[in-house]
Amino acid sequence: MSQPNTLRTLASWKAVCNETDLVRNSGVVVWLDGAQVALFYLPDAEAQTLYAIDNHDPESGANVIGRGLVGSLKGELVVAAPIYKQHYRLHDGQCLETPRQRLRVWPVRLKGGMVEVQVSC
Repeated sequence: MSQPNTLRTLASWKAVCNETDLVRNSGVVVWLDGAQVALFYLPDAEAQTLYAIDNHDPESGANVIGRGLVGSLKGELVVAAPIYKQHYRLHDGQCLETPRQRLRVWPVRLKGGMVEVQVSC
């Protein structure tokens, strides 16, 4: 009996900026394979300190998430969209006010002074 073939998505890490480009407790936006990605650097967070989330706000249609305020709401780290103030969880992009809305998130890391985002190949 043969085993079924499984498709594997290959992933690699892509450098998007220097660690020195990050702003503590705020967002910066980088270009990644045709998408604007907002990077949030939270060095005082208990767990993860760096997040990569879609910069496109689905409510307003503007690319402004990177300008949003970060904070904690209902025990979750969130970014508040600057225009209509929806709150998106940084770890998975879920909107707290409208659960059907979700922003794309990417795995992100600091390595050798560079910020790297994981991309699918």
